[in-house]
This record gives sequence, C-alpha cells and structure tokens, in this order.
Amino acid sequence: MATLSRTLAQWVAKLRYEDLPPAVVDRAKGVTLHNLASVLIGSQTTTGRQAVTMVTAEEAGARNGATIMVDGTRVTKGGAAYANSEMAMSGGKLDSFRMLTHPGTALVPGALIAAESAGASGKDYLTGLAAGYEVMERMSAEFIPTVMARGFHPSPVFGIFGPAVAAAKIMGFNEDQINDTIALCASLAAGNVESGRGGGKPLREGAAVRNSMLAVALAQHGYKCGETVLEGDAGFYHAYAGTNSGKLTHSFIGDTQASLANITTNLGKDWMFLETLYRIYSTAGYNIAHIDVTAQLCTEHDIRYENVLRVEAVVNWLETQYPSPAFPSRREDGPAKVGTTPYFTAYGVVKRGYPVTKAQHSDPTGANDPPEVLELMHRVTLIPSHTMTLFGPRITIFTKDGKSYTKQSTGREFIWDFDEEARRIRDVIPVLPIPASQFESIIATCRELDRTDRADKLIQLTLKQG
Repeated sequence: MATLSRTLAQWVAKLRYEDLPPAVVDRAKGVTLHNLASVLIGSQTTTGRQAVTMVTAEEAGARNGATIMVDGTRVTKGGAAYANSEMAMSGGKLDSFRMLTHPGTALVPGALIAAESAGASGKDYLTGLAAGYEVMERMSAEFIPTVMARGFHPSPVFGIFGPAVAAAKIMGFNEDQINDTIALCASLAAGNVESGRGGGKPLREGAAVRNSMLAVALAQHGYKCGETVLEGDAGFYHAYAGTNSGKLTHSFIGDTQASLANITTNLGKDWMFLETLYRIYSTAGYNIAHIDVTAQLCTEHDIRYENVLRVEAVVNWLETQYPSPAFPSRREDGPAKVGTTPYFTAYGVVKRGYPVTKAQHSDPTGANDPPEVLELMHRVTLIPSHTMTLFGPRITIFTKDGKSYTKQSTGREFIWDFDEEARRIRDVIPVLPIPASQFESIIATCRELDRTDRADKLIQLTLKQG
C-alpha cells in the first residue's frame, strides 16, 4: 500500500493543466493577484524593507538566483523566497484557509521563483500552484487547531509543503523527486508560537518558503528521504500533532478524531483549494465577516448607528481565543478596544464597510477612527459557540424601537471569482508603490495566465519603473 507522501507524489506528478476544473484555474489566478497586491503593499512596510535589506546585504549577485519582487535585486532562490514572502505577509492582503493558515504568502512566492528558474508557462505555473495549495490544505485541514495547541504555528509548519510541491511540479520533477521533496519538508518544517506571545516577532511563512526551496534543491540533486516520514511512528504527524492515529486534542467543531487516509480521499475530484478565501481587510481573518455581514444587515434594513441599542455576534469559539485556547494571547471576548472583533463589527454598522487601504493596527489609539465606532464597540457582545462555522458569525442588531434584525453568515462570503477579486483589490491602488496602469497590467496578466508564455512576467511587473 502506497504511503501518504507517495500517494500525494503520484497525483502531483500525473496532474495536467487539463485536469484542473475551471473554478480551480480561476482561484489560482485570483490568489496570485491577491498575494501580489500584498507584496506591493508590504514592500513599503518596516518588516518588508527589513527582509529585503537583510537578504540583499547577504546575497546580492547570486549567479543562478531569483528576483526579489518590487526591489529587483537577484539573490539566492531561498533568499528571494524569504523576502517576497515577508513582504506578502506584512502587506496584510492574505488568503486564509481555516483561520490559522495563509497559504499564498508562501505558495505564490515559491511558485513564481520556480517559474522564473524554469522559464515556465502560465499553464505550468497554475498547475503547480493548484497542486501545492491542494496538498498543503489537505495535509493541514483537520489538524490545524491541535498543532497550534502544541505550540507550533500551523501556517509555516504546513506551509513548507505547499511551495515545495508547487515548485517541484513547475520544475518538472518526477514522482520519486516529488516524494523526496515532501519527505524533506517534514525534516525542515518549523514554526513556534511563543515568540509572538512573548512580545517578539514570530518567524513564520518566510522561513517556511525559504526551507521549501532547500527541500526542492536537495531533491533535485538526488537526496533520498524515505517513504513513511509523514505517517510513521516517529513521523511528521506524530511530532507536530502528537499522534499518527488521528486523535485530536482540539477541533474547530468539536470532532476530535481525524483520519490520515482522508487526506488523499477523492484527490483531484474534491478540491479543498476552493475553500481558500480572500482576506481583503488587513485584520485577523475572523474579523472580516463581521464587517461585511453587519454592513449588509444594516443596508438591508436601513439600520442607522443612532438607532442601534446593542449588537450580538455568535461566533466559533476558537475565534475568541487566538491563537489557541491552550495559550490565548488575544482574547476577543474581553473588553472592547481598537482592533478587536467588536471594533470591526461597530465599523460595519457605522460606516457599512472598512477601508481596504487601512493598515492593521496602524492607529491603536483610535485617534483617526469615527467616534461612533469607538462608542458602539462597547455595546457589541460576542457569544462563543462550539458549532458555529469558521468565519461565519450570526449577527443580531437590537434597535432602540424594540426590534431586532439577524443575519447568518455562511463563512463563504470571502470566496469569490477572479472578476470580483479584481474589482475589490483595485481599492489598494492609492497605496501601491507602482502606477495604477502597471497594476492594471498585473491584473490583466493574472487573468490571462493560461495564455501567457512565461509566468515570471508577473515578477517583472512588480518592479518599480526606473
């Protein structure tokens, strides 16, 4: 019986562009555009600039390297992957999968580096990207809360597999090389939560994608790494989830038994990649629905701030104890303050939206926020639930005339097609370091990726003119 890594490798090796459903192709284009926008924004942040400065100081002039986006310097593939990922993360326009992972911040940089190295077409890039997303998300899906509760951040721990698989596919690896790439990732996976809880900056997706490039290089040069590194008695799942039998300590919906066999069930038929959603606002993913669903409720019933008595939101319990109930560092069920869920819910009522260009935690004092938001957030109550879907709050607004209005989110409000992504992401144009016309070229190229000879054209389109 084929091992888990072997089954995944067989599927990735055989996958063709023609096997991708139209919705998968559309999503691959969309997450590419979304993460490129985040790179552009993040290139202007302190964290993004620090990453570029560190890598260029250490690695500029690499002979067979890759390009740092926006900046244009050529460095090692691992260095470019790190810098590009750090910019994507700090830009705040992330994609999210089951709350605690942000696949695109590692996958898109890794896939584009592979495309640049291989001179790959847009179709090859899209195929590799889709494969990387699917493998990473299937491996992580049921295990995310348990891994987090053990002190490992699931986004980089699982995030190393996505870009490595994408790059291996784009670079034309065979089944054995892909299997070795996956196995090598198990040895290179890392990501601890405590640094962030202790006031430091956690090393996350940037390190994961840098290590993924090492795994790809090792496999390309013939490094063999075994067959049972994922499900073995001392393997990846034993190490990071505490079990290779699927027994969970934490779950989004209370189910404490998973199955490693389910990771590959209906592989290539049921695409988990399509669960990936767009975090259009620069805030924790569980806040985004509070903005839009509350705004829609107010619009539908013409509810005005001055008529609101209070607001209740029933939410998934894990959304109130970030990153994990095992060691919460951000409690959303305590007193309201700027940046908490009640603050964003109040924004949805008062402004019927939230500025897409507003940076996360840009003004923790609230000095530039509408005073109505700062007042109303203290009248918002969160009610934790063990059955509520992720990113799917049930919002109830009580008005001063004794009435109440309720809207139930589906958790899928931020899953949309490329056209909607292009429409909504254009709102970031005023804060980009490139002209609007250049960003429009990025949008057009993403839209036409399956008809583009070289996917790395997108890297060149991020570079500052002159």
